[in-house]
Amino acid sequence: MPVLQKLKTAYLLWFGYCATIPKTHRYTLGNRIDQLFIETIEAVSTAGFLSRQDKLPYVRLGIRKLDTAKILLLVLWESKSLDNKKYIALSRDVDEVGRMLGGWHGQLTKQNPASSKEGAGK
Repeated sequence: MPVLQKLKTAYLLWFGYCATIPKTHRYTLGNRIDQLFIETIEAVSTAGFLSRQDKLPYVRLGIRKLDTAKILLLVLWESKSLDNKKYIALSRDVDEVGRMLGGWHGQLTKQNPASSKEGAGK
């Protein structure tokens, strides 16, 4: 699965950067971002093994977790705990994963219009 491969690449990049974050953020925001990456990987890999009609909730979960990680990465960057070069490199990969998940979500929504109405409020 290309989206899972790209997500793994983004996580490995994050993992390398995490140790360079100041301690004040490493054990708070850093740990939470790490957890969100892992939860996103878990949701995407689960969706990959499910039947077509059961994938949508896991793809949505992956999108939500990734979006939260993006916001926390932005906070790290704005607080100068992550330098520009690292933030740009990481954002490039994370944004690409987001586009891939968005495309997958759109494809699943078209294929399962009843499921998209049920999960609209979630």
